[in-house]
Amino acid sequence: MIEIYTDGAASGNPGPGGYGVILRSGKHYKEISAGFRMTTNNRMELLAVIVGLNSIKSPGQEVTIFSDSKYVIDSVDKKWVFGWVKTGFKGKKNHDLWIQFLAVYRQHQVKFVWIKGHNNHPENERCDELAVAASKHGSALAIDAEFEKEKDKPSLL
Repeated sequence: MIEIYTDGAASGNPGPGGYGVILRSGKHYKEISAGFRMTTNNRMELLAVIVGLNSIKSPGQEVTIFSDSKYVIDSVDKKWVFGWVKTGFKGKKNHDLWIQFLAVYRQHQVKFVWIKGHNNHPENERCDELAVAASKHGSALAIDAEFEKEKDKPSLL
């Protein structure tokens, strides 16, 4: 059994952001984080889950993901994302990340557990610290190219 704890953050939403991930299995423990110069909280929440799942070395694992993101958990547990696939993600944000998510999600047996954010849950608090710290790396922040490409498109409204 593998446990993945995740959190995402964005200052300004959109603005500088980051994600934090903790992977735990038995005695194994790993922390992962990265920051981006312009992104959204929802993108970072979802990217944290993707990064966590992508860090698992062999397919078919039983994985429990602990997240404070209703956006991510409800989209999967309520099966919204599977409906979005059928419509080609028409009108949905973050389709690039949802496609990545589904590819790695299908490789494992994944269960989601919602935890209340900022409620003294040790792993969630640590993931938040990782995400916020990663978002503050200034000029060293990566570019969320897909987000920046989408935000620069002219509006049809």
